[in-house]
Formats: sequence, C-alpha cells, structure tokens
Amino acid sequence: MTQTPTAQTPAPRQARAHFTVPANHPMVTVLGSGDALLRVIETAFPAADIHVRGNEVSAAGDAAEVALIQRLFDQMMLVLRTGQPMTEDAVERSIAMLRASESGEGDGQETPAEVLTQNILSSRGRTIRPKTLNQKRYVDAIDKHTIVFGIGPAGTGKTYLAMAKAVQALQSKQVNRIILTRPAVEAGERLGFLPGTLYEKIDPYLRPLYDALHDMLDPDSIPRLMAAGTIEVAPLAYMRGRTLNDAFIILDEAQNTSAEQMKMFLTRLGFDSKIVITGDVTQVDLPNGTKSGLRQVQEILDGVEDVHFSRLTSQDVVRHKLVGRIVDAYEKYDNRDSHRRKQ
Repeated sequence: MTQTPTAQTPAPRQARAHFTVPANHPMVTVLGSGDALLRVIETAFPAADIHVRGNEVSAAGDAAEVALIQRLFDQMMLVLRTGQPMTEDAVERSIAMLRASESGEGDGQETPAEVLTQNILSSRGRTIRPKTLNQKRYVDAIDKHTIVFGIGPAGTGKTYLAMAKAVQALQSKQVNRIILTRPAVEAGERLGFLPGTLYEKIDPYLRPLYDALHDMLDPDSIPRLMAAGTIEVAPLAYMRGRTLNDAFIILDEAQNTSAEQMKMFLTRLGFDSKIVITGDVTQVDLPNGTKSGLRQVQEILDGVEDVHFSRLTSQDVVRHKLVGRIVDAYEKYDNRDSHRRKQ
C-alpha cells in the first residue's frame, strides 16, 4: 500500500493510500464473505473513506488513521500468504494491536501477523495458535521459563494454550509425560458429601482437562496413553510426596489452592520438568478465611529467576464477545463494592 497526500488537501494531516491485492489472492479473502471484513474495518475507522474497485483498495482521511489502515492491510496480506484465513475477530484484534502500538501502550515489537500465525499444535484438521498479543507472550514465556503462572479471567485460553504446549512438548520428546491436576474444591462442594465412588467424585472436577485433551489428540489414543502413565490426570492431593521428573505439569484452577497446597505443588518440581499454573484470582471458591495460594504466591515469587507471571485480561477473552463484557462488568462492580466498603 502506498500513501500520498490528497490532491486537494482540506487539512494539513489528510492523506490517501492505495493498496493492490495480488492477483493470486481472491478479493473475498481480503474483504470477507459479503464484505464482512471490510465492514469491520469501516466501523473501526469511521472518519476514513475506504473504497474498493476490482483488486484496488483506497483509503482517504486523517493521515494517522490512513497510515493505520495501510499497516492493517499489509498485516492482513502477511497472514493470508501463510494460507491462514482472516476472520472478523482476527481483523478486530489486529486493529486493537496496531492502535495500542501507535499510542505507545504496546511494550513489544510483535506485529499482528506474528501473533496470528504462531502455530503451537495442529491436530485433527485444526491448528491451535495464540489469538492476542498477551496470549503470544504467555506461550513464549512457557518456552523460556521453567515455571509460568497464567493468571486471568475465564475464556482467555490460559489452560487451553498450556495444554497445547504440553502436547507439543510430548510429541517432540522434550518430556516423557504430561501431568494435569486440579484442586477438587469448587462451588462450595466437598468430595465427602458427594455420592458415588472416589473416581466418580473426582471425575467431574477433571472433566475440563479431558475435554481439552480430546481436542488435541486422537481420542482413541488417550486411554492407551493414560494406561501407560504417559498422561496422568489427577486431583492435586495426589501430588503430595512425589518428585516429578521429565514431565510437563499443569495445575489448573490454582486460585482454589491454599497457601500450603501451592507450596507443596511447586516443590514437586523435578529435573527436566516444566510447570504451568493457571487460575483466575477473581473466582476463588475456598472456605472463608482460607487465603488463596495463587494470590499469595505472586508476592512470594515475584522477581525469582526462571519464574514468570503472565497476566491476561478481558481483552484476551477468545470466547463469545459478550464474555469479555461480562468480565469487565463484574470487575467494575467489584471495584465499586470494594470502594464502598472502605468508606
């Protein structure tokens, strides 16, 4: 895309840019079915005039906005050249990343194309990859550090991306086994008061981990891998007294660990192992008076070498758009409620 001053400049910072889509890229891949992607761009840049004629795209308006539109189309083409389609969500996230970078809010050099084309795992016809800048940094941190905490609200991909990295590490023989664990304390229930055998009591707490595994591995291979001990899914209490070598270990729902449980789990780390701990500190289900181990550990391990804290926000929610708004609404309510109690 090339940017030039307009022939008749109505304001000092007006500009026009032109972009030619290569012939080997159908325009529908750039504009979307029914021009859905183009509408997303027009909505994001309401003051700019964007026109399409054949395989030519032009934009006119404020120079800064036109420059962003130019960068956006350049990034979209870099993604499309990899064979990955652009979606409305990907375009919206790309615009948000470019705006953050332009305003100085971004603190890195990653481009939307780098974020959207980083493949973690390909399985059963689908590819798992980060969709936001914070998700990419979280995934990169897992590569670089021995212990990584993924902290953020529901729907930000904390556990899912960690699971994908675990399966990738197993398939590439970086580790010999995957260990997935959760504390079996949620929503006020206690195992002793639930009906059924111990397995039947525990299974519902671990079901989300099984579901993620089924997305990433051939379902027929999972029972075989579990029988061989290559994949272990167990409640946190089963970790006590063990040393976990040559393993990729994930502790999910870590906000429901006590301070003692968190210390116990972290000290299970053995040689050639990696630990990822995920949780949402706004959804603690522990009994009143019990301090969340995930909240406390951020103060204890802050600054410790080879331990990294990745924090995700409502902007990283990759579920239905309404989920992000719900997370924001609850956060505002909690902040107001906390302020009222202090008065």
